[in-house]
Amino acid sequence: MGIYRFGDFELNEDSRALLLAGREIEAQPLVFDFLAILLRHQDRALSKDELLETLWPGVTVTEASLQRVASLARGVLRQSGMETALRNLPRFGYRICLDQPPVSENRPADAGGKPSSPGSPILSARSAVAGRKWHEAAASFAKADAADELLTADLEEWALALECMGRPAEAIPLLARAVTAYGVAGERLRAASPAITLARIHLERGELAVAKGWHKRAAQLIDNAADSREHGLWCWMGARIMGAEAEPEQALALAEQAFAVGRDLDDPVVESLGLIYRGFFKLCLGETKAGQEDQDFAAALGLSSDVDPVVGGILYCNILWACRNFGDWARANQWTSGYEDWCRGHGLEELSGSCRLHRAEVLGVHGTLKEAEALVRAALDQLALDAPWATGDALRVLGDIHLAAGEFTEAETAYRASHAAGWDPQPGLALLQLEQGEAEAAFSALERSLVGNGWPTLQRRGMVLATLAKVAARTNRPERAKEVIAELETQPQRWPMASIQALTAEAKAELFVQEERLTEAARELQIACSRWNEIGSPINVADARLSLAALLIQLGDRAGAELELGTVLAVARKVDSPRLMRRYEELTGLLAGAKREALG
Repeated sequence: MGIYRFGDFELNEDSRALLLAGREIEAQPLVFDFLAILLRHQDRALSKDELLETLWPGVTVTEASLQRVASLARGVLRQSGMETALRNLPRFGYRICLDQPPVSENRPADAGGKPSSPGSPILSARSAVAGRKWHEAAASFAKADAADELLTADLEEWALALECMGRPAEAIPLLARAVTAYGVAGERLRAASPAITLARIHLERGELAVAKGWHKRAAQLIDNAADSREHGLWCWMGARIMGAEAEPEQALALAEQAFAVGRDLDDPVVESLGLIYRGFFKLCLGETKAGQEDQDFAAALGLSSDVDPVVGGILYCNILWACRNFGDWARANQWTSGYEDWCRGHGLEELSGSCRLHRAEVLGVHGTLKEAEALVRAALDQLALDAPWATGDALRVLGDIHLAAGEFTEAETAYRASHAAGWDPQPGLALLQLEQGEAEAAFSALERSLVGNGWPTLQRRGMVLATLAKVAARTNRPERAKEVIAELETQPQRWPMASIQALTAEAKAELFVQEERLTEAARELQIACSRWNEIGSPINVADARLSLAALLIQLGDRAGAELELGTVLAVARKVDSPRLMRRYEELTGLLAGAKREALG
């Protein structure tokens, strides 16, 4: 038992107290013991087996438990900029390295201008970061910067706090300072990390050329350190850049490399980021089941580890993006619920614009249209700050919401604005054109949407194809409709989603109506209703039931039509859709006329 002093910390084994600048701070018992063991044996590395046996004597636990404790310990050390002292030795274990760097004419990267003291702004900032109090952290970092108390690592934490507040543009100069400071101190590998973060922020701002520049700068800094955490992050960022340049095969290869580095280093951040994008690009290339499995595992791995909110947001948004493009709304709703709980535990009162957008679309499918509209408008305001590239996508979602409500003028305005922002607003715009009697324009637009090798086009292909089949049937192109349906139905592994199966059934119903095979058309619409019910999409269920009610009226099944219309009425009131209500009233009048005719 002893007392160990390192940096601003003091760990007392006898009293089991951990002090930071003379003030006792909280540490979980296992975290305290983990740090104490490493400090007691700071002359050597400790294996995972040795640590597991010491921390959990006589109890069988997995390495994931040890990784969790190490991650929490690193978070404690981060309060004084010492998180890098805890070294993860790939495939072996851990070591704490407290050797002081040699004296240099240049100020070391992690040497502040003034020593920290109890109550100083820098300690308040680090404590706020540890407590996920991002606004408080940012304000304290600004005061500490004015007092010349910042270490270079603090610049990265300050940037993180600003990102968590939805102000990534303000993080850019701080990260650039960190790259410069690490470089001046000769810590080239450490400089690569903020350079990669700069590449990510610029990419999310739609500034691809700048992102590529920082990515290349990071490659220079990493040099030959291919087994480093920084190299894993570089590969992950490279995958995103390749995706933006419509090179999905190269993107997939880089994501695979990132995952392998993270797995070898036992680093849940690098591993989960590599895995989430490996799944993302598998989905682009048609490996649907494997892609979904990768993404679900990546999110579970990341959100069960001590990842920062930015990484957590990337994992969530990535899954939600794929769910939206494939119409996989049941999966989207499940992950949304889990992520909201995670956010509450990580101080995220205000979600990023992308996260708000994803939630808005999920709400538009499962909830009420007015709530969804309010949320997507809030997302538009936030996207202007943190992800302006996605503004066109948000306008597309807004158009879909207006279309579902039957507000066709507003829907067209939103779709046109989406297109002007560089986004393809399909298949929503084509469905609007169908409503407006412009079926030929809808068909041509959907055919154009299938052209290209970018990831939005590849991931959205199933939904566009299924809509195209409906439009082809309605424009008297039965051969094209059958060709598209065959592509969807002969690749069930690629298109297993209930939404695509529902749209395909609706397309087949359109064909049967054209061929006056109304009974078979009604059967396909019943299948569509069942599939839409599986994913909890009341508006789509109501649309299918309206079509089914119209067919049943033609077939003389008035009782069946009344049953379908009664369900539609309940949905129209719940989601507040004037369009559904208008269509319900039209068919109710038609049904009443059929009754009068039958009675006469």
